[in-house]
Amino acid sequence: MVTRLLLLSDTHVPARAKRLSDVVWRAVDAADVVVHAGDWVDVATLDVLEERASRLVAVWGNNDGAALRARLPEVAVASVEGLRMAVVHETGAARGREERMDAAYSGRGIDLLVFGHSHIPWDSTTPGGMRLLNPGSPTDRRRQPVCTLMTAVVDGGGLRDVEIVPVERA
Repeated sequence: MVTRLLLLSDTHVPARAKRLSDVVWRAVDAADVVVHAGDWVDVATLDVLEERASRLVAVWGNNDGAALRARLPEVAVASVEGLRMAVVHETGAARGREERMDAAYSGRGIDLLVFGHSHIPWDSTTPGGMRLLNPGSPTDRRRQPVCTLMTAVVDGGGLRDVEIVPVERA
């Protein structure tokens, strides 16, 4: 079975944008699983994503207040078609990230770690074989040419077709 993933992070609504763009909502509608790596800022975006997404795996970020933290974990772990995924907002500095994440998640059988915080897309693999993905931000391009989200496909327990998708701000 093939499962389409949408990876989001750092939406920051309404701080960075008044709303999410139509590109984001079309991607939500096309996805089998939506993953959000924190920094929602408002509860309304969580409410709408919970209603609209077929399945939502999400965490809170450093800019999320008590209401969001009451509803979301700091770290989420989920299985998608045999792929074991963890989601967290922060992973620290880029330098040494792969080794730190191997140390933090070794023994948990994690195949994919989705994270946010930097607003900068990231795609790497740790020495232990765990894939690290950061979708960037669909509302705040922070030192990047465009805002972004990420899509991927889980097929037979493996991850393929990882794509960074440019997003025009709403």
